[in-house]
This record gives sequence, C-alpha cells and structure tokens, in this order.
Amino acid sequence: MAQVEATTQREIAARPDDVFDALADYGEVREKLLPGHFSEYEVREGGDGEGTVVHWKLQATSKRIRDCLMDVTEPTDGELVEKDRNSSMVTTWRVTPGNGEGTARVTVTTVWNGAGGIGGFFEKTFAPKGLARIYDELLVKLAAETEKAERARKTEEKKAGEGEKAAPEAAEAAESAGAAKGAAEADESAESAKPDESAESAESAKSAEKEGESAAKKDEAPEEESAKPAEGEAGTAGDTEK
Repeated sequence: MAQVEATTQREIAARPDDVFDALADYGEVREKLLPGHFSEYEVREGGDGEGTVVHWKLQATSKRIRDCLMDVTEPTDGELVEKDRNSSMVTTWRVTPGNGEGTARVTVTTVWNGAGGIGGFFEKTFAPKGLARIYDELLVKLAAETEKAERARKTEEKKAGEGEKAAPEAAEAAESAGAAKGAAEADESAESAKPDESAESAESAKSAEKEGESAAKKDEAPEEESAKPAEGEAGTAGDTEK
C-alpha cells in the first residue's frame, strides 16, 4: 500500500503563539473551526493540546466517512500531531513565523496508507486535493478567529497607550489650572484689600487734621492770655499819669 499525503498552508495576520493556542484549544475553539465535513465532535480527554483525546467523523468524499479518534501530542514547539486510533491517518499542524512581523504561517499535512490496485491509484490522485480543500476551509476560519482577536488586542494596547500618554497631560493641565486659580484668588484678595487701605489712609488724614487743629488752638491761647496783662498795665499807667 502506498502512502497518501495531503498538505496545504496559509499566512495569518496574527502572532504565531496565539494561532497555535487557538489550534490546540480543542475544548472551545477547534469545534468552531471545523467545516461541514466534520460531525459528531467530542472531546473525550483533556481539551488543551498535549494529552487530548478527541473524536469526530470526517466525510472526505460522498462515499467514504472516516470515524476518527485522535490522540494529540506536541513533539516540538509550534507543532501539534493528531494520530487516529482507528486508522493509519496522522495529521500534523506546524505554526511558524510568517513573512511579515507579527504574522504566522500554518502548514497542515495529513498522511495515511492508501488502498492497493486501481482504487489506490485514484485515491492517491484525487484524495489529497479533496482533503486539502477541507483544510483550506478550516484555515480560513482559523484566520478569521485569530485575526479578530489580534485586532482587539491592538485596539486595547492603543487605548492603554493613549491613557498613559494622557495622564501626564491631564496632570499638567490640572496643575496649570490650579496655578491660574491661585493667581486669580491672590488678585481678588489684593483688590479686596485696597478699599481698606484707602479707608485707613482717610482715617489717618482725619486724625492728622484734628491734631493740627488742636495744636493751632494751643498756640493761639497763650497769645490771648499774654495780651490781657498788657492791657491792664496800660490802664495802670494811665491812672498814674493822672
């Protein structure tokens, strides 16, 4: 029996680690990625990468349905291997960095032992193309799932960066507003103090005026008193002459 091999690959605009994690998530993600050719999906053990046992039926053609019970292993980083307990089928997923920064290339290869004779010839000729189309559909869904998550992650990072940038600016604006408020309050206090100073000046002027008037009265009083004796002396002198 000749070995049959089907392979396909796709570039995905998401980080390789995130893409691999999505593929290895048999409990939540993998079932959502499967095209209509898969049915009766069930996680029997585990659910996340190494140690998972998962069941499904795969209808690769209208005449053949494979009942698969897969043991999942992770031989190396970025590699996921599914071995069927019910047949010779082995599917290997490899996730490597893509051509662009922050992108991934996913390659999926499935091998199995084909039939002999003329049937084996047709199987080896046509089966790989049909299985590759099935996995192409799965990879399209994988890309949509992971690229959506990647866009959401970048949006959150952008918001966080803008928040970090805005915080110092807000603090500076608040500080400037506080300084302006303080200056305005100081000006207001100064303006409020001016009438009081004017009142004090007016009061001082009045006091000075009163003091001046008192001093003038004191100066005038002795002159009047000294003038009275002089008048008396003049009268006495007149009497003497008489």
